[in-house]
Amino acid sequence: MSVTERRRTSARRESLLGDQPGAFASARFVRITPMKARRVVDMVRGLPVEDALALLQFAPQAAAETVYKVVESAVANAETTESLDASSLVVSVARVDEGPTMKRWRPRAQGRATRINKRTSHITIAVQPADVSPAKKGRTA
Repeated sequence: MSVTERRRTSARRESLLGDQPGAFASARFVRITPMKARRVVDMVRGLPVEDALALLQFAPQAAAETVYKVVESAVANAETTESLDASSLVVSVARVDEGPTMKRWRPRAQGRATRINKRTSHITIAVQPADVSPAKKGRTA
């Protein structure tokens, strides 16, 4: 489906997919540090959706559950809005951005305090049909 056929194209969709077919999903303000989430996202980037879901289902990392849900949501969006076949989809864009950091204080010896940073993440996954070349956005793996 081209951009001209759409009534309205969001800037986020344009930056992730351009005018190529596909869909995306994101989870924002997830209470996982971006560095830990990127380890999981790097495993599934470029994989077919079925392989990515199987890998995430048995991955021991805590972030795997959240990334699994985002991939499932992106596939559901592709099936519903774009009428794409789920078996032909590939994870084309997988990105983890840093969200806001909650600052907390921990008491230390002699009346001092140290800051504890509780980091959050924004996880974005885009899926496209396998025959379409992946968008050249973000990090290449």
